Amino acid sequence: MSTEFIVPAGVCRERADKVLAAHFSEHSRAALQRAFDAGLVTLAGTPVLRKQSVSSGDMLVFALPETRPAELRAVEIPLAILFEDEHLLAVDKAAGMVVHPGAGTGEDTLVHALLAHCRGQLSGIGGVERPGIVHRLDRGTSGVILVAKHDAAHRALTAAFARRDVVKEYLALVSGVPKQGAGCIDKAIARHPTQRHRMKAVASGGRAARTDWSLVETWAPRAALVRCRIYTGRTHQIRVHLSHLGHPLLGDAVYGFREASVPVAIPRVMLHAEHLVITHPVTGQPLDLRAPPPADFAEVRAQLARALRPTGKAKSRE
Repeated sequence: MSTEFIVPAGVCRERADKVLAAHFSEHSRAALQRAFDAGLVTLAGTPVLRKQSVSSGDMLVFALPETRPAELRAVEIPLAILFEDEHLLAVDKAAGMVVHPGAGTGEDTLVHALLAHCRGQLSGIGGVERPGIVHRLDRGTSGVILVAKHDAAHRALTAAFARRDVVKEYLALVSGVPKQGAGCIDKAIARHPTQRHRMKAVASGGRAARTDWSLVETWAPRAALVRCRIYTGRTHQIRVHLSHLGHPLLGDAVYGFREASVPVAIPRVMLHAEHLVITHPVTGQPLDLRAPPPADFAEVRAQLARALRPTGKAKSRE
């Protein structure tokens, strides 16, 4: 469907793409640019370029390109849905599930599962019928992840994350027990110079990163349960920061965990995205999303309690 737009008074020789973007904020700038590139924006019946100047009184007629179907196949995979409406959904991602398809992945990613779960509900995100992943969790991390169903929700949620208008809390089982009951790690993170699969905390350079943490339960001197709140979303942030503190996550051999440090078997990196709070991008209502720790996380915690005498338990919501 085409839209007619008369350039309002006060506009004199401004770029056509900027004029449309300023008056049609419900459409992303990228979507409007695709319309220009496809010849779907016209002035007096003639397609115009993005940079062409327009002035008050000119009539632009435009249509957005049709959404292309996703090239990936929808795969029926059970999902634990924490919240869903016509704009977005929140999923409790299982540990071991990859979020995005990529080299070496199969058809068992979160995106494959969402294409099946949201069949018929998705509109174009970036011109493609696909779910809009707002943030990521590592393959081995379980817990809350947000997904947008249409472009406007995706842009609004992405902007909220960029402004840090979101509460993100994780539970982590770590090796050893921090000396303090709580703290803040404000340390930039950069890619390791020689081991490219790793990140590292750095004194200068890198990207700013902040993690607040507090003890929930301890099994001194072997292990502890820690609650972390992150204010940034850097790759491996909690894993890097707690390792920098001297307390790598249980199961995280990449950042210093040693199997001999605890008397129980650890099946994965013990990190769970337990709590996320954000304002709904359409209704304006707060979304308070919680995912209880999964069975493997709870079982490791129980085994630690049986094998090691608890030495402290902070007042918490666990």
